[in-house]
Amino acid sequence: MKVVALVTGGKDSCYAMMKSIHYGHQIVALANLWADDKVDEFYGYVYYNDSFMYHTYYFEYGIAIKFHISIVGHQVIVSYAECMGLPLHTAISYITTEGDEVEDMFILLREVKRQMPEVTAVSSGVIAADYRRLRVESVCSRLGLVSLAYLWKQDQSLLLQEMIANGILAVIVKVCAWGLVPGKHLDKEIASLNAYLNKLPRLHRFNVSGEMGEYETLTLDCPLFINARIVLDEYQIVRDIEHPFHPVGKLDSFKFHLEKKVDVQSLTSPDNISETSVQKLGTVFEVEDTLERCEDTFKPLDCSADPIDDLAHKFNISRTNNKKTLSLSCSLQDSCNGDLREDLKTVLTKIESLLAGLGFGWETVVYIHLYIDDMSKFSEANETYVKFITPERCPFGVPSCSTFEMPLVEMNFSKAYMEVLVSNNKAKKVLHIQSISSWAPSCIGPYSQATLHDNILYMAGQLGLDPPTMNLCSGGAIAELELALRHCEAVAKCFRNSENMAKCFNCSISTTAIMFVVYCSKRVSSSERHDMQEKLETILRQMRIFQLQEQNTCKSLDPVVLYVLVPDLPKSACVEIKPVFYVDDGTEIATETIIESSGSKAPHYWGFKQENWHDSCIRKLVVPGLIYAVTLSITSEDAAKICFHSVSADSVNDDQYLQHKSLMEKSSRFCFYLLDKVMADNGFGWEDLMSLRIYIPTSLQMSIAMLLPMFNKALLELSEASQKKVLNGEEPIFNIVPVIGAGRSASSMSNIITCELLAQKS
Repeated sequence: MKVVALVTGGKDSCYAMMKSIHYGHQIVALANLWADDKVDEFYGYVYYNDSFMYHTYYFEYGIAIKFHISIVGHQVIVSYAECMGLPLHTAISYITTEGDEVEDMFILLREVKRQMPEVTAVSSGVIAADYRRLRVESVCSRLGLVSLAYLWKQDQSLLLQEMIANGILAVIVKVCAWGLVPGKHLDKEIASLNAYLNKLPRLHRFNVSGEMGEYETLTLDCPLFINARIVLDEYQIVRDIEHPFHPVGKLDSFKFHLEKKVDVQSLTSPDNISETSVQKLGTVFEVEDTLERCEDTFKPLDCSADPIDDLAHKFNISRTNNKKTLSLSCSLQDSCNGDLREDLKTVLTKIESLLAGLGFGWETVVYIHLYIDDMSKFSEANETYVKFITPERCPFGVPSCSTFEMPLVEMNFSKAYMEVLVSNNKAKKVLHIQSISSWAPSCIGPYSQATLHDNILYMAGQLGLDPPTMNLCSGGAIAELELALRHCEAVAKCFRNSENMAKCFNCSISTTAIMFVVYCSKRVSSSERHDMQEKLETILRQMRIFQLQEQNTCKSLDPVVLYVLVPDLPKSACVEIKPVFYVDDGTEIATETIIESSGSKAPHYWGFKQENWHDSCIRKLVVPGLIYAVTLSITSEDAAKICFHSVSADSVNDDQYLQHKSLMEKSSRFCFYLLDKVMADNGFGWEDLMSLRIYIPTSLQMSIAMLLPMFNKALLELSEASQKKVLNGEEPIFNIVPVIGAGRSASSMSNIITCELLAQKS
């Protein structure tokens, strides 16, 4: 992509440009936003050329220190254009309110795009500040640009060392933290202070990279400066704040000159220098603030859904009973002329209507499962999806989403099928990082990486993508699995330490995961799937040992793992991992309790009695009094046992279709009998059910029209026999999902029925 780089004069924005070039992008322009001199109302003295947007507060010894990122004089920034041989676009921010300067950035980048329509991405040097990242992403989203933040969430000690090793020559021009003294540390090169800066975090809270304003830098030279380097001739050390622990000071009144380079050795080749820079070497464009602050280049899509004629379509709808978080699903019984776009539009419109009928909207949706019939048409599905789920309609954060190809048509579904998890309130915490970085895969568009609601973290399915390039890693299924797990842990870690979170939470794939659903492409062989399962178990075991030792505790959850075989995954991946976590904000994680069902007393519905082999069908996890997760597997051997006492001697000669139907009827009853029993054994009821998916393989050659009434009838019989409130009016409380196969083992996904249940005390 062709990139405009946001530059502040510091080391981070320069190294972000170097990383962008490393990953194959081309820097074609620079952009800088600076401010007039202004008086700080808090302290009553003048800041020179500070940027209001890039600010935060640093707390030390109970004192709030306000500081700004861009303190480098504008004349120095202008020299970057000549050093790099690139055009520089600058804008002056006259307004000192926070929101207005974000608009100034919008105006600046909009003008860059107008003059250089080939620009498709923006590079920034943000490392850990959500405040800055979110605002850059917002502006990029409005302008149809991609945010590149290759330094995001990188280890700051390693990052500083990388910068030094890769030729970033930068000096400290401002200090604002305990341990840094204006007269001692200003004007010193970061290379000479590297060891000292790495000592400070061991003494008190300190960001080695200076990300939170502990110190700021000016880059004098780097491999990107192909024409000249900056040489400081004169400057003054100004002490802004006298304080015994953390005095604030900066370099001011710069005088400098450019020293031309003769032998140019840089990380760039001639191809990395844009044609624009050759024509406009060192050109500076002043962008005037037109005050058109609310006029976006890209208008929000019209999200108003056309009303649908319920008489013209027949729907399969399900809804659970949980009062806090419920599952709502919808599919068409009749496809709209076999058109994926029309099918999905009709389904989305119906779900929107159902949500409104319950007093909800898209803003209360926590998670979305989207099933489509053909992954090669994902872009078509996405075009329709983004018209309904938008940031404007989800002001508290867009929901997390996972999309899979399922054999829908083979079971007489339409080409699109959607399930949404809905909360009864808007108290959710959403992690939505749209910037492409080295951290984890970005979510560009109305999809978030994870959503935390009511102590459960729902994470979008993770693929084995290389984050900087967003391409699948090489090495096949095992390599993809390892990388996907790494991404899961990276996302979970954000909930352990984030400035956007009100609290820090315990969250890790090794100790707090409730469930993993591992989706495998049919292209992956049985032996590869077996190796993949072994790798998953090994990684989680090793991580668990390390985490428990590090936390000095012996408590962790043992997650339920389910494998699902599907026709295809996004980007033709081999594997996708979708974890669910129990997130506790206390110091100790709730302990897992497995209560064995054998020996418990329960009614014998349909004549079923407790037998030892029943326990082998169940895998469960219990957070006592809070959460219950279970998978139930019925193999053909289990079905034979279920039907053994009720199969007549002459049934062997019956029609195969009738045999399958009879077998499934009995098996469906057994599923609900056993689910009812294990939930009751662990103190949960059907009113606590949040979601229940029933995976059925298409090899059984049974349509949804046959399966839905069959399972619904079994549930009705259970409700009548048990006198429990199981049903939800006429709507089923379960979703039937067609698959190629499913099971507890990756190498043998041959269950005839697989149930995935998640319950939470309502």
